[in-house]
Amino acid sequence: MFAGPAQPRAAYRRIYERLSQLGAPELARRHQVAMGMLRNHGITFAVYPDEQGIEKVFPFDVIPRVISARAWRRLEAGLRQRVQTLNHFLEDIYGRKRILRQRAIPPEVVLSSPQYMREMDGFPVPQGIHCHIAGIDLVRDQRGDFLVLEDNLRTPSGVSYVLANRQVMKRVLPDLFAGYPVRPVEGYTHLLLRNLRWLAAREAAEPTVVLLTPGIHNSAYYEHLYLARQMGIELVEGTDLLVDRDQVFMRTTRGLRRVHVIYRRVDDEWLDPVFGRPDSIVGVPGLVAAYRAGGVVLANGIGNGVADDKAVYSLIPTLIKYYLGEDPILPNVPTYLCALDDQRRHVLAHLEQMVVKTVDGSGGYGMLIGPESSRRQQEAFRRQIEAHPRAFIAQPVVSLSVQPVLDGSRLRPCHQDLRPFVLSGPDVDVIPGGLTRVALKAGSLVVNSSQGGGSRDTWVLGALGSGDSEVA
Repeated sequence: MFAGPAQPRAAYRRIYERLSQLGAPELARRHQVAMGMLRNHGITFAVYPDEQGIEKVFPFDVIPRVISARAWRRLEAGLRQRVQTLNHFLEDIYGRKRILRQRAIPPEVVLSSPQYMREMDGFPVPQGIHCHIAGIDLVRDQRGDFLVLEDNLRTPSGVSYVLANRQVMKRVLPDLFAGYPVRPVEGYTHLLLRNLRWLAAREAAEPTVVLLTPGIHNSAYYEHLYLARQMGIELVEGTDLLVDRDQVFMRTTRGLRRVHVIYRRVDDEWLDPVFGRPDSIVGVPGLVAAYRAGGVVLANGIGNGVADDKAVYSLIPTLIKYYLGEDPILPNVPTYLCALDDQRRHVLAHLEQMVVKTVDGSGGYGMLIGPESSRRQQEAFRRQIEAHPRAFIAQPVVSLSVQPVLDGSRLRPCHQDLRPFVLSGPDVDVIPGGLTRVALKAGSLVVNSSQGGGSRDTWVLGALGSGDSEVA
């Protein structure tokens, strides 16, 4: 936000002036109004276990993040390139496996992934799209360049907070938008529903779409409810559905109703007790067989987790070159594969300088942040890496960009990242904005809500202006 003390960057100048005019007491009051709106509308998330109870209001900061039109054009092109590549990759490794047979990447990295599902080999997904909804996590380094931190192609969450944050900002600080050509985000649910219906257009003129949730105790249940309401579709649990002759039906007060598309927010292993975990009580028996038989469409597809694997993540620049013949527009964070001997030796020799992650970890858990770790923690990770090298990757510490948050009556810098959402259908569409997550704990680099993170509204400017050369 600032180029120097009390020197706001061009894109933030009017915001800074308006916040200064309001003053700290009024700004704090409006922040409390915003939190009250979030609470009253049930905009929450769940943390397990948590001494304050299951449901928490998602912390919100009233200072928006601004991204210029010029910066967004590059981000948008890079995100489209990346998601197109990942869909090509998933289609290939579950199909002809050209990239593995030609050894353009180490086949063992893909085939040893715990998320690679051989059961999906040879299955032609509808319209050739495996990933319909992607959330791509980005960070900015000390030079101001955006880097891809990780990909989320299974059941990415957070878009409901993008939409809710914008609604709250328009209510509590409407005058802050004056003079800013902020692009709207409200079209997300319309576009998502259009894409989901398109998937079954050959099957039915008016296909029935439902959102499958694990239930009220899931950490993202609020989002499931919000999206279903916004799209005007039924929110269902596993017990609401049944499979008969490879077709899926929904129980209603008027009898059974055929379901053509399921936007599922249940993970692969819990989706069907016949296919995955037999103890699953949130899945639908026979659902995967119906999917394979073409009786229903699942969004996202099964087996996408192999593309989320952080070991595969390190190969994506190679994948972009292989499938598209292009150089990556958005670079990865430099990544070391502990499965490779020379890279593992480098990691073990520099643990105090690295961020070490499990390849299938999420939520900021199971990480070693080297500079903040103790010698005992480093030695524990050393033993784990030596015992299970395929399970770990390591990256240098990236100093995430900072922006002020309102802390009582003062401003305090906090680290932040960005999760834009990409929808694949007839076209690949990037929603103008995304979920900016903020590490609210002083000095923390962990932005996840489950570990004390919050969020703020993300503004993408829609026209060139005085702030177009600035990004944040």
